[in-house]
Amino acid sequence: MERTIAGNTISLNEEGYMTNFSQWTEEVGKELATEAEINMTPRHWEVIKYLQKEHQDQVALSIRRIGKSGVVDIKEFYQLFPLAPLKTATKIAGIPKPASCI
Repeated sequence: MERTIAGNTISLNEEGYMTNFSQWTEEVGKELATEAEINMTPRHWEVIKYLQKEHQDQVALSIRRIGKSGVVDIKEFYQLFPLAPLKTATKIAGIPKPASCI
């Protein structure tokens, strides 16, 4: 399905995850964050950029891996993205839902 987000037409799957990362912009990320009731800070963006890099490097994402990344520990990750942190963060980052998420 397609939806207009931040003035851009974005392709999404049935769960609301972007299906074409090239359509992602920081403005799209901000609007997705607002929908998830996340007020983005520079720290949030650091985590989002890390997730995008891992995705581009084809690394399988999991809460445990993120906790061991040195970028953010698990406790802070849950503080930044309180409700379903990995699902929420990957949605904002414009990348597919990780296989480790149910």
